[in-house]
Amino acid sequence: MLTRISSVDNLEVKQVAFDSIIQLGDSCILNGFSRAIAVQREAEIFFGDEGNFPSYRIFKKPLPLPPITESITFLRRNINPIIKVNNIAVTAVSSSSILHVGNSRNVSMEARIKHIRQLLLEGHEQDIR
Repeated sequence: MLTRISSVDNLEVKQVAFDSIIQLGDSCILNGFSRAIAVQREAEIFFGDEGNFPSYRIFKKPLPLPPITESITFLRRNINPIIKVNNIAVTAVSSSSILHVGNSRNVSMEARIKHIRQLLLEGHEQDIR
């Protein structure tokens, strides 16, 4: 892998969370994996088994990766071997994301989120109070 110098004058990131990466400089392999269960409820009723990842199909399904069949040919000429960045301002990097300045050979990122909304039947709002 061609190596270059990564130069960043100013980097401001307010928040990094949930298997996210900030990488300044070259990397051979970047892997990120994040999974979450997000439950939205009208009433605070807890059943106790909502956090069991294997019970949800979305976390067991294989990741569909289409085969790469195109042949790519290119000519690269790095006259100046410096990646120069003046200023980066980021509010948040989250859920298996990358902020990367530099070369990468292999990058693999995966985020799986199961959203559940538990709504009350109409007319039953008074039953929870």
